[in-house]
Amino acid sequence: MAKNVSDKILISSCLLGNPVRYDGQSKGLRHPQINLWQQQQRLVVICPEQAGGLPTPRPRAEQKDGHVMNEFGDDVTQAFERGAHVALALCEQHNIGYALLKEFSPSCGSQQIYDGSFSGQRINGMGETAKLLNANGIRVYSELTLEQMISDIEQRLNEKNND
Repeated sequence: MAKNVSDKILISSCLLGNPVRYDGQSKGLRHPQINLWQQQQRLVVICPEQAGGLPTPRPRAEQKDGHVMNEFGDDVTQAFERGAHVALALCEQHNIGYALLKEFSPSCGSQQIYDGSFSGQRINGMGETAKLLNANGIRVYSELTLEQMISDIEQRLNEKNND
């Protein structure tokens, strides 16, 4: 990772308690480090699905066979890809090297996503935004790997301070 990465962190809007999920709810994540980053104004907030033009609430969507399909069988891949590109543009604009995204989301999942059957089954894989950010050198974490993210950021800061 480039040494000139800013202290900013991209974060899924729903993790901050904003009601932007498909069902109009949030998945607020309470953690002292997130509170500190928020107080330090280090968080750049996005809901890639909204950024891609989808409304809230919206039909559930899952990845299947290289597409993102909603529960009614509509292909919403383009909206998910648009949102991913907005997220990448934000990262480039703010020189962001780290993203904290919502696990299991068809946009934001970094390790697992739902399998496309709308049955609650998960498979290994990445959401559209997580894939694009990862492919562009941005380290993607989720609420399940937050402690690792904190450790990695602290390590980078220590290395930066020792240069």
